[in-house]
Amino acid sequence: MTVSPQNYQPRPLGLKGPRAELVLALKGGSGLTARALIERLGLSPNAVRHHLKELEAAGLVTYDRQAGAVGAPSHRYYLTPAGEALFPRRYEETVGRLLDYVVEHEGRAAAVSVLETKYRELAKSLRAELTDATAEERLRAVTRALEAEGYMPEVRQNGSGLPMLVEHNCPMQQVAERFPELCEAEARFLAEVLEADVRRGAHIPSGCGSCEYVVTPKGVS
Repeated sequence: MTVSPQNYQPRPLGLKGPRAELVLALKGGSGLTARALIERLGLSPNAVRHHLKELEAAGLVTYDRQAGAVGAPSHRYYLTPAGEALFPRRYEETVGRLLDYVVEHEGRAAAVSVLETKYRELAKSLRAELTDATAEERLRAVTRALEAEGYMPEVRQNGSGLPMLVEHNCPMQQVAERFPELCEAEARFLAEVLEADVRRGAHIPSGCGSCEYVVTPKGVS
């Protein structure tokens, strides 16, 4: 089962048309060449290069050069921090202030408990829906739930043929950087609802372009 992040909200704030689609493509696949963007978006080479230059001038896109086996080095394009900020981070500032208050008056453990409540409640709501569900149905349900929260989820297979849940956006990134317990709560939530062993690889708060979880159904080695 593959769910493309291009089908999901949120969209990049303040952009429309081809530039929005280009930024969204980079969000879902950071480190893309112009050729890859041309193939994904179905635009002409000149149009893609023009939009990349405009986005680079606006400080939303950057690139690095990578030497190839043959010919001139290729450019791989990435979103800058300003480009990443085009994607909503739901209630992050408000939550941050609330957590500061809780830490000051009740301690860090109380703030962590507040954060973990989100996943406890989400797991509770999904458990009723997923009674007797198959592994694929569970993945679909979790993907829908994460999509509603703005995580831009995608399910794909890894090199071993196991499902891999990829989150292309972190709507609570600054909170997760301050409280890594939030990410651990997410991993526990996924393991519980998917009824599987869940191993995290890439991690947005650690500087990666996405969070990636390999999902191994119980009984599969």
